[in-house]
Amino acid sequence: MQIGYARVSSTDQNLDRQLKQFEGLGIKKIFAEKISGKDRSRPKLREMLQYIHDDDEVVVTSLDRLGRNSQDLTTIIEEIRSKGAVINILDLPTFDGVQDKNLKALLSNLVMEIYKYTAEEERKKNKITAT
Repeated sequence: MQIGYARVSSTDQNLDRQLKQFEGLGIKKIFAEKISGKDRSRPKLREMLQYIHDDDEVVVTSLDRLGRNSQDLTTIIEEIRSKGAVINILDLPTFDGVQDKNLKALLSNLVMEIYKYTAEEERKKNKITAT
């Protein structure tokens, strides 16, 4: 089953773009919230992590919707995987053309690490700009 997780950082921001992407993919079960991604203290994230199980696919539009802290992102992704689910980050390359499973996993993990770092650095920059 595909499960969407959508998040924006504040109540004055809009979830519509993410929800429309999920709708276009036919995703029926969506957890959405308007709360900062600075840490894991997010009710809908917790609810989604408790809901998922074997063979589910967690879909997010971009990695930074899942979180803004590299360590938290690693923990969230590992929790998804530990439940037998996979994660699909729509704006990341899929490497579908790579036949070697180990190479595909290596490339995916490398790209994910780069994006995790970028998400965390963006949050730090936004925090400095806001003060």
